[in-house]
Amino acid sequence: MDLIESLIKDGWLKTPRIIDAFRKIKRVDFLPEDIKNLAELNEALPIGNDQTISQPLVVAFMIEQLQAQKGEKILDVGSGSGWTTAILSEIVGKKGRVMAIEVVSELKEFGEKNVAKYNFIEKGITEFICADGSKGYEKEAPFDKVLASASAQKVPKAWRKQLKVGGRIVTPIKSSIWVFVKETENIFKEIEYPGFVFVPLITDETNS
Repeated sequence: MDLIESLIKDGWLKTPRIIDAFRKIKRVDFLPEDIKNLAELNEALPIGNDQTISQPLVVAFMIEQLQAQKGEKILDVGSGSGWTTAILSEIVGKKGRVMAIEVVSELKEFGEKNVAKYNFIEKGITEFICADGSKGYEKEAPFDKVLASASAQKVPKAWRKQLKVGGRIVTPIKSSIWVFVKETENIFKEIEYPGFVFVPLITDETNS
């Protein structure tokens, strides 16, 4: 059984359009040459600079929780290999936007090169920014959704502020995945899913 089929069978992937995106965007295209043979493993893999491409079941779970829709604008924080960015770009489609933000310049270039294989950048759906993702991306705010792939200690204020009312943030905090739904300008519904492992979110503070 291949990776995607096993994610469906085990209940990590449920939504048809998300399943379609996972089938279309091949994980192997986002791995360094020397570990492409490990693409079907359901585990996190190293992509350099002490960062990883997340475990597939975690990516599946987070994207299911994000509930991205066609035409939405999404901020993808800690875009790394670009795999999650490409899946989101496929889901939002030609009228959507995905702003992929990555603080490590080598990884930003690696992710951008990987995503370019699917023409999302060329079509104007995806844009890569090398910057501290904890500050969000004011220039393109507000966002319908914010997804972070690395663990923060708490949700940055910038993400809350730059999110539309009705929008969602899905982010790891320590060893849980948290979903924040913006019900009004100042009120967020919070849901915690414990028991996950992530690399820490790199910010300008981490680097200094």
